[in-house]
Amino acid sequence: MLGQVDVIIFIITLIVTALFTAFVRRELIAADIRDNPIVSEHRQKSGTPTMGGFGILLGVILVTLFLFNWPSNSYLIITVLIMVAAGFFGMFDDLLGFKVKEYQKVVLNDGDEPVKIGLLTLAPGEEARIASPKAKEDYAQIVEKDHKLKVVDEIPIKSETTETEKIIIQFVVACFVVIPGVLQSNIMGIEIGILMIPLAILAIIGSINAVNLIDGMDGLAAGIVAIASLASAFFASATMGTVASLPFVVLSGACVGFLVLNHYPAKIFMGDTGSFALGTGYMVAALLANTLIFSIIALAVPIVSVIISLMHRAHIITLPVEPLHHTLNYHGMSEQKIILLYWAITFVVSIVALVIFGVF
Repeated sequence: MLGQVDVIIFIITLIVTALFTAFVRRELIAADIRDNPIVSEHRQKSGTPTMGGFGILLGVILVTLFLFNWPSNSYLIITVLIMVAAGFFGMFDDLLGFKVKEYQKVVLNDGDEPVKIGLLTLAPGEEARIASPKAKEDYAQIVEKDHKLKVVDEIPIKSETTETEKIIIQFVVACFVVIPGVLQSNIMGIEIGILMIPLAILAIIGSINAVNLIDGMDGLAAGIVAIASLASAFFASATMGTVASLPFVVLSGACVGFLVLNHYPAKIFMGDTGSFALGTGYMVAALLANTLIFSIIALAVPIVSVIISLMHRAHIITLPVEPLHHTLNYHGMSEQKIILLYWAITFVVSIVALVIFGVF
């Protein structure tokens, strides 16, 4: 179980991260580094500072320096070093996003009958963004034939690294975990030897993408990672002690500290700087502490969301918008309710996992 020292470290990390996040927010506003959402329903968030993940990184770096003691806190030091590397790769993606690649039309079905466009069927009065090549082709044909679609807006689409480039970057980041030579060669007592290396790389890449995908609503990613990290800290403490639980304690404290300004309505977004760092840090901590299975279960909500998005892209299922939380919003569930629902599911899954694994 976590002790008084863990609670103190959690509170210190929370306070330090909250202060650094406020500082970073002020500097981002001064530098005019702000978000410009491409989803029309979220245009009211335009102007909110992004790249707030720097606040998280500064918070965990300062706490790690304060606690620096090799090898006693080696897991924390390694986790934070790799987090920082991932955060800087994410920062590159954030900076690239300030360049506009194209303008996409938002159209309204101005007719009396449903209109099929891309993967969507627009009822009379419904709007949609023309994004996919198929939707653009359908739009041109519909306008040429019967003019049923009316352009109501044009949205700037940010430049970004391609999916292949992102995977390469994430692969490079994931390889850092092999360098220290401290990876466990077994999973919960099952010896897998050298297979641990590709498994670790896949786990980190998956975690980065899961956290990055779920970071689409105010406080959603930070809240989920905070809950999953705290649960993993309890599990790691029970199985391997403080050296294993400390990275999770610091991660959860940093997430809650960031939530001070990131909760709905958010005053700052973490950006890829934050989501890359959190996704990496969480899974590196799990690999070092040999809590991989438990930590994957605790992160079930974003992992399932990634699977659903992949099924949508493979045309196994059809979503009106992706990821899943935007689909729920599309069908009328408010952002606040979606956030609370996802947090609640993560909490329940984590508690059930702790009970099943015999911690509680």
